[in-house]
Amino acid sequence: MTYVADGERYERIPYRRCGRSGLRLPAISLGLWHNFGDDRPLDVQRAILRRAFDLGVTHFDLANNYGPPYGSAEINFGRILREDLAPYRDEIIISTKAGYDMWPGPYGEWGSRKYLLASLDQSLRRMGVDYVDIFYSHRFDPETPLEETMGALDRAVRSGKALYAGISSYSPERTAEAAAILREMGTPLLIHQPSYSMLNRWIEGGLLDTLGREGVGCIAFSPLAQGMLTDKYLDGIPEGSRASKGTSFSSGLLTEENLRHVRTLNEIAKGRGQTLAQMALAWSLRDGRVTSALIGASSVAQLEENLAALDRLDFTADELAAIDRDAVEAGINIWAASSAH
Repeated sequence: MTYVADGERYERIPYRRCGRSGLRLPAISLGLWHNFGDDRPLDVQRAILRRAFDLGVTHFDLANNYGPPYGSAEINFGRILREDLAPYRDEIIISTKAGYDMWPGPYGEWGSRKYLLASLDQSLRRMGVDYVDIFYSHRFDPETPLEETMGALDRAVRSGKALYAGISSYSPERTAEAAAILREMGTPLLIHQPSYSMLNRWIEGGLLDTLGREGVGCIAFSPLAQGMLTDKYLDGIPEGSRASKGTSFSSGLLTEENLRHVRTLNEIAKGRGQTLAQMALAWSLRDGRVTSALIGASSVAQLEENLAALDRLDFTADELAAIDRDAVEAGINIWAASSAH
């Protein structure tokens, strides 16, 4: 059956301006880091993407090596875009990134001009699109001059293969440098994508201030701490969960101390009439400098539950104070090395 988007989709979700740009993003965006590789049924992926768009989610976030295998998330997204969402391309924000390992050899990762521009060309082919809306440097490369990396982003925009430039997991200092270099080139830095959650608050130590000064938007990834800020692990490690697979999330992080904090946060969420995940998402959006929060979804039901966080974004001073006591560093920032330079 031919897909027709819900006519009321723009009445269901708030949109926030991205820094000082003209672009607005949905307060919650959908990331395809997990659940959109070849290990998941395409019909489930299609149902999630259709439902997300029907609920007003216009931004879909990818990277070259999302899968598994690498590249498959872009291929699968491209197929669904072509078969279902193509009539709505001008209503959709597609982002992709390059920076981590993608192919063998010295030109398959990091921040060289060679790698970034070749990767962008590959991403466009996989998705079957002429351009992406946002192209990111996925991580800072300490071995490559920042001028070269930012020059590649500038080139991507000037060539028409990307509309905006972004960076991910850069430190406050490198972010300011990147913004200055791009500004001088005439291609403003649109957005920074850092990890951020109640258990990983590093961006409060200067990055948000930098983004505010520079007029750069912020989209928080892993706002649910890879599932830790849900009810999934309150009573152990369920079979099939990310922690049980030992991939990007180690079960060793589920210490009794961390779980004690999570359980207390869960009680606060109950008192607000929210799930822990909903409160965690609302909390990540409490600062106006955060443009959007990136969620993953393995099912339509999970997508809908997380988007319901937008029904209750307000916090009292007492609630924030109570959350602060248990919203503590939990050792889950596996991207810290990138932002340490």
